[in-house]
Amino acid sequence: MTTLDGLRGALAQHGALDTGGWLASAVARLMTDPDALERLFPAAGRHCGRAPLREAPGWSADQAARALLLAALPPDRLPAAVEAAYRQGDAGEKLAVLKALPLLPIGDAAVPLLGDALRTNDPRLVAAALGPYAARLDDAAWRQGVLKCVFMGVPLQRVHGLDERADAELAAMLDGFARERRAAGRPVPADALAVLDLVAAPDLAVPHRIAPLEQDKEG
Repeated sequence: MTTLDGLRGALAQHGALDTGGWLASAVARLMTDPDALERLFPAAGRHCGRAPLREAPGWSADQAARALLLAALPPDRLPAAVEAAYRQGDAGEKLAVLKALPLLPIGDAAVPLLGDALRTNDPRLVAAALGPYAARLDDAAWRQGVLKCVFMGVPLQRVHGLDERADAELAAMLDGFARERRAAGRPVPADALAVLDLVAAPDLAVPHRIAPLEQDKEG
């Protein structure tokens, strides 16, 4: 998993952490003026750019910068600030918050944000909500999130810890989904079938032995 130090290094390579630059000044300011986050957080894209960071795969410069801004806040201000940044942000800002959660000392305080993201129709937010911080989701909410990924076409490889957490109940849900798709003459996503292969669920009528349709084989 990417770390805050990894993001700092990537941003330094990108030139966004130069001494006296916008991001370095913003981080320093937040240490003494946490309320400034309301203005600084939305501005990160404008000042740091949105280019992908080669040294931090899956992160863009603005996302990494926003993670560092959140990490600069005093711990007692962090839960409220994270919620405000998410609730008031646009889709890009929400995504940055979700990606930053596992890097922050926030405990379970941000779990409701995952629930909100999983109710959206934005595949980026849904996938981010099932990142490492989703270990704090209860099993029922997590399973529903995985099923939503399947419905939305979000690759299940984006779900953190799927191999360890997938269980017979998730397999039953995916089995029902597969039956519905087949009944409608529609293909079943290959990664949904892979989860059925992964989970031994002997109580299912067709557990991990569902044969792919021809369309499934073709992807």
